[in-house]
Amino acid sequence: MKTLMTLATTALIAVSATAQAETYQFKALGQPVATGLIQKNVEQPFFENFAEKTGIDAEIDYKPLDVTGIKDTEQLRILKAGLFDIVSLRMSQISRDEPTILGLDLVGLNPDYATGRETVAGFADKVDAQLQAKFNTKLLGVWPFGPQVLFCEPEIGQLADLKGKKVRVYDQNLANFVSSVGGTPVPIGFADVHQSLARGVVDCAITGPSSANSAGWPEVTNYMLPVAFQLALNGYGMNLDAYNQLSGEDQAKLDAGFDALVEEIWTYSEGLFDDAVRCNVGQKPCETGKEYDLKLVEITKADKDIIENAVNEISFPAWAEICDKQNPSCSADWKSALAQ
Repeated sequence: MKTLMTLATTALIAVSATAQAETYQFKALGQPVATGLIQKNVEQPFFENFAEKTGIDAEIDYKPLDVTGIKDTEQLRILKAGLFDIVSLRMSQISRDEPTILGLDLVGLNPDYATGRETVAGFADKVDAQLQAKFNTKLLGVWPFGPQVLFCEPEIGQLADLKGKKVRVYDQNLANFVSSVGGTPVPIGFADVHQSLARGVVDCAITGPSSANSAGWPEVTNYMLPVAFQLALNGYGMNLDAYNQLSGEDQAKLDAGFDALVEEIWTYSEGLFDDAVRCNVGQKPCETGKEYDLKLVEITKADKDIIENAVNEISFPAWAEICDKQNPSCSADWKSALAQ
C-alpha cells in the first residue's frame, strides 16, 4: 500500500510539474519590414528572444505585417478575432475602427519627444479602456517612430507651397491639416509611396526621416521640410483571452517586458531621428542610413505658428466630432487627461 501511495504521489507531482512547465504559444504580428530600423533592430529581436526578454516560458511565431498580406487597417479586427495574440499596432491606420486612438497624436499635439511622453502618460489609459471594451484587446505600451516630416519632389520653401500639390497622408487628421493649407491629401499605404512619388501620383509625402531613408524616398524627392506634424505613435496590443491565460506572475513579467521594450524604442527612436535627418541631407555623421543629398528646408516662424495652432484650430475640432459619435466621453476625457 505504501508503495502504491508513493507511486501515486510521484505521478501527481509529475503531472503538476508538466502543467507548470507548459510553454505558452503566441502568434505575433509586427511592423512592416519596409518601415526600417525600429522593426529590424529593436522589435524583431525582442520577439525572437521573447522568453529571455520577459522571463516567461513562451514561444512566439513572429511575422512582420508586410509578409502576411494583411492590411494594417485590419489589425484590431484581427486581434478581436484571436487570429494573432500580440500585434504591433499602427495607430493612425487603425484609428478609423477606434478614433479615440488618434487623440494620442493629433496634428500639432506632439512637437517633440518630451511632449509625446506626456501625452501618452495622460491619455493611454483612456485608449486602453476603449480597446478592452470594444476589441477585447489590452494595450501593452505606446511608442514613437518619431517626428513625421515632409518630403517633396517639386521645390518648396514653406507649408504654404503645398497649395495645389498632392500630398500622401496616412490618417484623416493629417488629411484635414493638409487640406487646410491648400494641399490635396492622398491616402496611400507606406509600401506604395516610393512608386507613387516616382510616377507623380503625389508631389509630396509625409513620414519619419528614418523610414523615408530605409524606403528610398530621397531617390524620388528633392526637398525635406523637418516640421513635426505628428510623432507617429504606435503601440502593442494583446488579445485579452491570450493575456488572461497567463498566471498573475507571468502577466506581471509580460507587462514589465513590454515596458522595457517601449522605453528602448523611445530612446532608440530619438537618436535615429537625428541621424536620419543628417543622412538624408548629406551631413556627417551618418551612421544608421544611406547618404542622400536632399535640400533641407529651413522651418519659418510662420510654419511653426501654423503647426502650434493646428491642434485648437483644425485637428482637435475635426477629431472630437468624429470621436464623440463613437465614444461619447472622448473629447471630454482628452481635455481632462491633457489639461487642455
